[in-house]
Amino acid sequence: MIIPRLSLKSLWNRRGMAFLTIIAVAVSVMLLLGVEKVRTGARASFTDTISATDLIIGARSGGVQLLLYSVFRIGDATNNVSWQSYQDIAAQPQVEWIVPLALGDSHEGFRVVGTSVEFFDRYHYRGDRPLTFASGRAFSDLFDAVIGADVAARLGYEVGTQIIVSHGMDRLGIAQHDDKPFTVSGILAKTGTPVDRSVHISMEAIEAIHVDWRSGAPPRPGEETPIAEVRAMDLTPGSVTAALVGLKSRLGIFALQRYVNEYREEALTAILPGVALFELWGILGAAETALIAVSAMVVATAILGMITTILSTLNERRREMAILRAVGARPMHIFGLLVAEAGLLAFIGTALGVALLYVALLILRPIVDARFGLYLPITAPTSREWIVLGIVVLSGFIAGAIPALRAYWNSLADGIIVRT
Repeated sequence: MIIPRLSLKSLWNRRGMAFLTIIAVAVSVMLLLGVEKVRTGARASFTDTISATDLIIGARSGGVQLLLYSVFRIGDATNNVSWQSYQDIAAQPQVEWIVPLALGDSHEGFRVVGTSVEFFDRYHYRGDRPLTFASGRAFSDLFDAVIGADVAARLGYEVGTQIIVSHGMDRLGIAQHDDKPFTVSGILAKTGTPVDRSVHISMEAIEAIHVDWRSGAPPRPGEETPIAEVRAMDLTPGSVTAALVGLKSRLGIFALQRYVNEYREEALTAILPGVALFELWGILGAAETALIAVSAMVVATAILGMITTILSTLNERRREMAILRAVGARPMHIFGLLVAEAGLLAFIGTALGVALLYVALLILRPIVDARFGLYLPITAPTSREWIVLGIVVLSGFIAGAIPALRAYWNSLADGIIVRT
């Protein structure tokens, strides 16, 4: 018990240096655990981008590719699914609900998604959270549009704003459906999913804006079909890009998946979104590793700074060590004193870092969730995090051995004799 008490008194006598070292360790530990919390939160948010959906159906392609264009709005489908095939799948006894998705158009660089009103009830994320409206309502008129939170924030739109849909991913606004404008009927609350960056219109509206288009070419000026005539037309979709499917019982997932994959009328694919999400996250694992590596290097830098600080004070403490030796302290006592000092600095810094992290989480969690849609759960440190914290504290003790060895070999005369 002598060495710990002596270490505390020694650190108190040099409290300025000790305070700065503790702060450096605390900030590095806070960053390390913060990155871990963000990493696990991002992974959970990513894998919960879509939930309560049993299957995603699209044209024959890879599972990740189907997930990318149907959920993340990245890339394009290899082909569309015919409306007849869509109806055949919807008629299967296992199916409780099915929501169509039609992609291909855009607005100011944001994807336009054709779907049904049921999409706003059936699309769930982050466990089982449904979509909610920040303002307005779902589309009811043929030319209503529901926009995501990011679309509204970036473009400054509000309910009642008129928008023009562009043909394809046309960022320059050259090929536009400007003869059939849409009115924003609702703005969705922030979700942290691709829904935030999407403009949603009805499947019938997708057909309506393409009534006059032939082979991807717009109608000539003056040849556009009036909106009143379009409203009177049969706007049953000819095809869909993909479909989200919910089943009456999860026991029927594999049976329906096999039915779709073996569908004879056209080549289709049915994927389990959870499996595809984990597969996609595995592809993105390099970024996760990079985050961990950067935070670990920050901790290593703090430990190296502590070693440097202790080493720099050794020359000033030679007389202190000599006096301790003179009153009976053995070399191992000197060694233990410096190791204990470094360990205490690491322990106190680690404890302070953990406390600062949870204070920051309490303050920032609602802000991060509302602005970025990233949910950071406030939970006790996991077993992995406890191991990391133990390694940081142990590293402090080990780091203290470097200056302790130097002090260990200092002789009594080296501390007493004044060199000139």
